[in-house]
Amino acid sequence: MNDIGHVKVPGATLRYESRGSGPVLLLIPGGAGDAGMFEGMADLLADAGHTVVSYDQRGLSRSPLDGPLTDQRVEEWGRDALAVLDAVTPDQPAYVFGSSSGAIVGLALLAARPDRVRRLVAHEPPLVELLADPAPYRDHFAEVRELHRTKGLAAAMARFAETPDGRKPEREQETAELPPSIRPMAARMGANMPVFLEHVLCPFSSSAPDLAGLRAAAGTMILGLGRESAGQEALVGPSRRIAELTGAEIVEFPGGHIGCVEHPEEFAELLLTAMRR
Repeated sequence: MNDIGHVKVPGATLRYESRGSGPVLLLIPGGAGDAGMFEGMADLLADAGHTVVSYDQRGLSRSPLDGPLTDQRVEEWGRDALAVLDAVTPDQPAYVFGSSSGAIVGLALLAARPDRVRRLVAHEPPLVELLADPAPYRDHFAEVRELHRTKGLAAAMARFAETPDGRKPEREQETAELPPSIRPMAARMGANMPVFLEHVLCPFSSSAPDLAGLRAAAGTMILGLGRESAGQEALVGPSRRIAELTGAEIVEFPGGHIGCVEHPEEFAELLLTAMRR
C-alpha cells in the first residue's frame, strides 16, 4: 500500500506517493507520465531496501496548479523535486532517477543542490541544444506543437513519433496493448498530453543545463542510454555530450526511451547496481 502525501509549492500542490523503507530513491517521471509510470519497478526497488518516492509534476494528473497554465520552466520543476525531497528526507541526500524530461529535472536538481543528491541517474534527457546541429530537432518539436494547435492531438502525435526528416524510428513498436503496469495511468496520461506538447516539450528540450554545476558533481551523476535507442539522436546524443563535457559515466539500460516501463525488472536491477557503485 502506497503512502500518499502532498507538498504545497509556489503555484501548485504536488501529490507524491512512497513505499518501502530505507534510503530515499526519488523517481522523476517524464513526458505526459506521472508517478504511475514507475509502477512496474517501484516495488522491486522498495524490496531492495529503499523508500521509493515518485510524484506527479505540477499541472499534470493529480498535482493541480493554483492559476492558469503557462509554459513550464525547468528551474521551477527542479525546485519542485527538491520540495518533495525536503518533505520525505529533510536530513539526508537521496538517490534520484529521472526519465526523459524528468532526467532534465534531475540534472537541474543536481546542479543546483548537489548536497541533496547521493546519486543521480539521468536517462536520455532530450536536451537537443547540446547536439552539434540542434536546429532540425528544435524545428521538429516546434512543428509538433504547432500541429497540436492547428490540427489537434492525433496529428501532433503522429509527427512526434517521426524523426525530423519524416522517418519512423527503426524501433517503432506497433503494440495493441499498453504494458499492464501503466494501464491505470493511461487516462491521466492522455489528459496530460496536450499540456506536455503545448507547455513542456519545447521549453524543456531547448533549455541549457548548468554544465559548470554538473561538472562539479560529475562523480555523483550517471547518464543512461537505452540499448534500443540507437539512431535516435535527440535521445542519445545529449547524454553522450554531457558525459563528454563533464566526465560523467554512461550506463546502458534495457529497452528504449521508456525502458523502465518496457523491462521493469531488468531495468530496476541495473538501476540498483548503477546507484550503488
